[in-house]
Amino acid sequence: MNQPASPSSLNKPLPATLLEALRALLGDRVSTSDSVRAHHGKDESAHPPAVPDAVVFVQSTEEVAAIVKLCASHSVPVIAFGAGSSVEGHVLAIHGGIALDLTRMNEVLKVNVDDLDVTVQAGVTRKQLNQHLHDSGLFFPIDPGANATLGGMAATRASGTNAVRYGTMRENVMGLTVVLADGRVIRTGGRARKSAAGYDLTRLFVGSEGTLGIITEVTLRLHPQPEAVSAAICMFSGVDDAVRTVIETIQMGVPIARCELLDALTIKAVNRYSKLTLREVPMLLCEFHGTPASVEEQAKTVQAIASEHGGLDFEWSTRQEERTRLWQARHDAYLACMQLRPGNRGVATDVCVPVSRLAECIAATNEDIAKASMPIALFGHVGDGNFHLVILVEPANETDLAEAEAINHRVVMRALAMGGTSTGEHGIGIGTLDFLDAEHGDAVTVMRAIKQALDPGNLFNPGKVIRL
Repeated sequence: MNQPASPSSLNKPLPATLLEALRALLGDRVSTSDSVRAHHGKDESAHPPAVPDAVVFVQSTEEVAAIVKLCASHSVPVIAFGAGSSVEGHVLAIHGGIALDLTRMNEVLKVNVDDLDVTVQAGVTRKQLNQHLHDSGLFFPIDPGANATLGGMAATRASGTNAVRYGTMRENVMGLTVVLADGRVIRTGGRARKSAAGYDLTRLFVGSEGTLGIITEVTLRLHPQPEAVSAAICMFSGVDDAVRTVIETIQMGVPIARCELLDALTIKAVNRYSKLTLREVPMLLCEFHGTPASVEEQAKTVQAIASEHGGLDFEWSTRQEERTRLWQARHDAYLACMQLRPGNRGVATDVCVPVSRLAECIAATNEDIAKASMPIALFGHVGDGNFHLVILVEPANETDLAEAEAINHRVVMRALAMGGTSTGEHGIGIGTLDFLDAEHGDAVTVMRAIKQALDPGNLFNPGKVIRL
């Protein structure tokens, strides 16, 4: 696990003239209080906190542009901040600077029902958007678990449980409003369903993790709410049987919406945390969208496949209350695992491999888990080949951290050897920085050139994604 240098050894004091200019622009929406800075100097990762020198709360694209110009004139870093729910150290101010809090930019600007799209400010959260869309017959499907801001989800190219059917933020972001390092405001993409006009700048900024520009508005693709939804659970005696069920389901073309794997330790944690009584063995949690007839057909097909692989206790339900309870438990799995060793933090892995190699990758990873000295839970979005480990470590225990780093290294290098990726959805941040060269080789030099062209002063979220 890549540990950043101590912030105190990197930071320079914030220029008094900059602080005065920021307060003249924003008034009391500039904070240097210890508690506010501490909140903006940590995320959900096991990386040590790194607090910014000040926090500014913005309300418009124009304010963001003005702040970026001020910070550029003083060579002060700017770190965009949303919900702070990342797990790779994306928002840590490892070089000090200004945390730019976008959560007050939370307006749904325009819903275009006929065209199935919406434009929102960056601080709108996914739950807020779906609540706004409740009576429209539409919904936004990307669901990373946390109630993240949509600007942050675009910046990290997030996905989550629905990606197997609806894709990731890459497929669902149609256009962006972005503030560049010199304070210019550009708009990328548009609302047309296709375009061949110029370079695809939207895809460049989606996944750039705040290192190339500050996303202030997002235009998103929406989807019709399905007529019927059902959820199903199935237990297995081993993880391998569950994974082979998933592979066969995908290969048969079953249009499954979500397919999640939870191993026995994760189920144990979820039972305690969410007060459930699930059998503590590996489990698949699936969801099907469509018409009542198609949903039933999908569930029966998966049940038949699971039975061939020793599936037990297959149950499916269309009751919303039961579905919500199960999916909330799945989304709480990370927090649930934290309670297995109170006071520990979770080092999360995020590899994704071709589905045909998934069983092999997980089987080898389970051998690593069996040899580990600390609890390690395995779960993830196996419908698209993406799974996670949560390695529980004592943050101050160097032996724990070294062992977690070694396990993570083996898992990532194994995935890369299988044609996979070091991060399916969490992003690079600082936690996966060391694997970028191994994954992309000389292409990293092109990424570095793009960073230097768009942010020559290295002021946007420095130290993340690309080493300069």
